[in-house]
Amino acid sequence: MTILSEVERYMRAHDMPRTKFGRLAVGDPRLVGDMRNGRELRPETHARVKAFLAAPPPSAGTGAAR
Repeated sequence: MTILSEVERYMRAHDMPRTKFGRLAVGDPRLVGDMRNGRELRPETHARVKAFLAAPPPSAGTGAAR
């Protein structure tokens, strides 16, 4: 399974928009869109995404505007 397919599965399972996933995982709201367009992740970014996927899902309020 590719990292992109893991990310897509996670977003579906948690009803999470792609921009929110990117912001929460690595601080880049364009991450998923760029991956869909062929972006290859650096090893450090790949590791951060994998760690995010393995962690408990964020609470519903995570990342909300104040």
